[in-house]
Amino acid sequence: MELVKKALEFETRKRRFPTTSDRILAAREAKELILSLNEIYKENKDAKLMDIMKRLTLIKQKIERRLKGKPLTA
Repeated sequence: MELVKKALEFETRKRRFPTTSDRILAAREAKELILSLNEIYKENKDAKLMDIMKRLTLIKQKIERRLKGKPLTA
């Protein structure tokens, strides 16, 4: 369950990404963790894994929203 520990560590890490490349790397890492956890979840249907995946998805979405920037209003 090293993957779960890695996911929990990512979740508790500071979410301050000063550069765009840091944000991109963080979003990719989150996506990789989510997909890896999903493969394990498919086998044993553990609800704890699903909760971790949901939390990681929220973090990933926030990072991606920051990457896209604010929409321009007319």
